[in-house]
Amino acid sequence: MTQQKKAGESLWERLSRPAPAPRASLSPERIAEEAVALADAEGLDAVTMRRLATALGVAPMAAYRYVSGKEDLLQLMVDRVYGELEMPEEGGGWRDAMRALAVGTRALMLRHPWLGRLSSPQAVLALTPNRMAVSDRALAALDGLGLDADTTMAVFRTVAAYATGTAHAEIAWRQLLEGEGWEDGHDARSGLAPQMTWLMGTGRYPHFQRYLVEATRKDDPQWQFDSGLEAVLEGIAARLGI
Repeated sequence: MTQQKKAGESLWERLSRPAPAPRASLSPERIAEEAVALADAEGLDAVTMRRLATALGVAPMAAYRYVSGKEDLLQLMVDRVYGELEMPEEGGGWRDAMRALAVGTRALMLRHPWLGRLSSPQAVLALTPNRMAVSDRALAALDGLGLDADTTMAVFRTVAAYATGTAHAEIAWRQLLEGEGWEDGHDARSGLAPQMTWLMGTGRYPHFQRYLVEATRKDDPQWQFDSGLEAVLEGIAARLGI
């Protein structure tokens, strides 16, 4: 039996109330832990209430005492992994905090690639305690810089979007290599050579062709991420005079 859900009540408000006759062997934390482990090992599609019940060693309906369905479960999973993202202690510089946010977000997504496959708005934009705590710490680091509330949020979202976007691309690249059986970037470029040769042969993309010929860090995602992040932070500082 699930806890009674009131109209307009969030998962987190409902879970803040003690569950009726709670079982020592089952809790929201344990449900989230097993669901995340399953998604990490087999992908998001593997996470079903039945598979989860098997992993937990409980009856299929037992988890419904805490979650009403897949959307609630995804929110628990998002909350758990965002608990891994550490922000610097308050009082440091805003750049260090924004850098930690970006680096931590990228690392989080690379550890849990299924985060990039969330599709429903409720999951993608899930308002969870741990996720809100990360956001609040990031916003706190921007406090006192003379920025209004809208600009402060825009800075935070810009850095978060950069980290999320680059991580998505990096995960997609890894999945392409794995799916095609390619070992590394050299294999990928060889496999994609027919398409790229035709495109470059049109003469329409001279700047991209220069990259193909001259670039030496095509297979260095860490350098690419760090360089892009510094450009974002420098741009923010120059634009806002902070």
